[in-house]
Formats: sequence, structure tokens, C-alpha cells
Amino acid sequence: MMAKILVVDDEADLELLVKQKFRKKIRENVYEFVFAQNGEEALEKVKEHPDLDIILSDINMPVMDGLTLLSRLPEANPMLKAVVVSAYGDLQNIRVAMNRGAFDFVTKPVDFEDLDLTMEKTIQHVRQLQETIKAIKENDILKMYVDENVLNFMTHKEFETSLLKNEVLEATMMFVDVCGFTAITENVPANTVVTLINNIFDKIVKEIVAQGGLVDKFMGDAVMAVFRGEYHLDRAIDAALAARSHIAEMQPVTAGDKTYQPQVAIGINSGEVVSGNIGSASLKRLDYTVIGDAVNMAQRLQSAAKGGQIIISEATYEKAKESFNCQKIGEVKLKNKANMVTIYEVVE
Repeated sequence: MMAKILVVDDEADLELLVKQKFRKKIRENVYEFVFAQNGEEALEKVKEHPDLDIILSDINMPVMDGLTLLSRLPEANPMLKAVVVSAYGDLQNIRVAMNRGAFDFVTKPVDFEDLDLTMEKTIQHVRQLQETIKAIKENDILKMYVDENVLNFMTHKEFETSLLKNEVLEATMMFVDVCGFTAITENVPANTVVTLINNIFDKIVKEIVAQGGLVDKFMGDAVMAVFRGEYHLDRAIDAALAARSHIAEMQPVTAGDKTYQPQVAIGINSGEVVSGNIGSASLKRLDYTVIGDAVNMAQRLQSAAKGGQIIISEATYEKAKESFNCQKIGEVKLKNKANMVTIYEVVE
């Protein structure tokens, strides 16, 4: 996917230099460059090119400097990320640029190899943000917040038809529970509770989306996600490991004499599921979800997990053992399972 980059600099020869240094990637449709000579002209270019991904901007420019441009970017296009490219590489300028939203800072004279790596990193970050927004838009849980007039735009027949669009597929399900969260809700204000759980969910969801997973639903203080396609199990475990790591790095929350350290307990299971729109056509309310024993098993595995654990079944372990370090825990009794189930913990 081609990245569109806006270069903002008043140096007359910079446009030619950029085109020369990145000629191969321009020719291969990896990069497309747009140029502006100052911040004011850059804002016009942002309006003209809503599909811009990143900006490379100097600081010292006539009409509007780069620091002012940084402060104006959020209202012009909140998805854009800027890399400052300037000869003013002192700590004060770097701090001001970062405080105004710069994603990174490259000093002049430019090392184009370093600049290319910085651009790739920034573009990757923007792509993850774009995928997150796309996933949120597609997430059926948001239907409950959609205006009734929008829902009524869809005919009763369309809903009846969509109910029939079901399929059987192989997928991996992941349940992530925020441990001990119910207890903290009794000791802190409601606004603090909501802010905290949303912050935790945000970290979890970003890792799910980054690995190509879909958030199926939020259930109280738990998240259910589905991974489909190639290497769906590997991607699910990678998402779980990353989410666990980010949550573990969060600062503890203190309420009175109680301290809460966020942790997650995760259950993962692969298998055959039925995927489709489940709901009521007469109410015009559907949830695109997956059902089946493999889904139930993932939730049971999560209930067997302790804080910081990622638990999988023996069958899933056999599929994952070559790629991940796992430790056998032993046999446990799971709800609605007649026989004992052998479970494993994914260590890394």
C-alpha cells in the first residue's frame, strides 16, 4: 500500500534531493511525495490531500513555522503524524516539537537511510491507527449507539437476508478478563472506573487489531476477540502476549488504603465455529459473532486462568508448541465439561 508523504521545507533544492534519494520507492509506488514551502501552504495541501499519511516538516520557515504547523495539525487532520526534520536539534526544540505532537525528530544534515527508517516506523504507526479506527467502525457493538433513523434506513428484508449469511470456519477465539476489577469499582468514583477500564480496553484492542483480529464484544470487564485467516492461532497468541505486557506496565491505582495493579487473565482456543449474524430481524438488531463449542472452551479456559496467565487447551498446545514456549499446568475441571481437561500456559 502506497504511503503519501507531505514534505514541508523552504529550501529550494530539498524537493529535488528527496526525489533523487527515494526515486526507487517512488518508481515502485511505495512512496508518493507532496511538497510545501511553509506551514500555511502545508495546511492547504492537507486539505487538498485527505489521504496523506505522514508529514516531514522543518522548523524555521517563513509565513508559518514548523512548530505552529504542529499545533494546527490536529484540527486539520487528527490522523496525520509529523516527523520534524531540522538543523535545530537542541533539546529545547526537540521538547517543544514533541509537546506539540511530533512523532519523531531527525536532524540536518539528513541521513537519508535513518530518515527512511523513521518514515517506515511512522507510517506503520499510522497504519495501525487507521486499522483501529476501521475495526471500531466495523464493530457491531457500536450498533446500539447508532441513531434509530440510520437503523430504519435498512429494510426489514435486508435484515432477514443477512440472518441467512452464515458459514462454518476455522478460527481462534480469545477471551481477556481484567482481573479483580469489580473490587476496585467499590472504592473509586464512577468516572475514574470508566476511564480506567477504557484505558485498559484500549491497550488490549490495539494489540488485537495490530494482529488482524476482530473485537467481537465487550462483556463487563472482559473482551472477546476472533482471529481468522492465515496463522490465526499464532496471531492471537502474539496479541495476547503483547496485551499482557502492556497491562503489566501500567501504574497501580490507589483508592484509600487499597492499591489496584491491573492484570489480565486470558483464554485462547482454536477450532471450528459457526459465524453469522445473530439477533432479531423484527428489532433490527443483529450482532455478527461466532458460536460453538470452541468458543465456549475459550471462555472456560479464561475462567481457569489467573492474573497474568495465558491458558490454552492441549489440542491448541499441539498446534502452538513449535512457535511458543508453553508449560503444562495439569488437569482441571471446566464448567459443562464431563471430563477433566489438560491445560497449558503460554510463557512467551
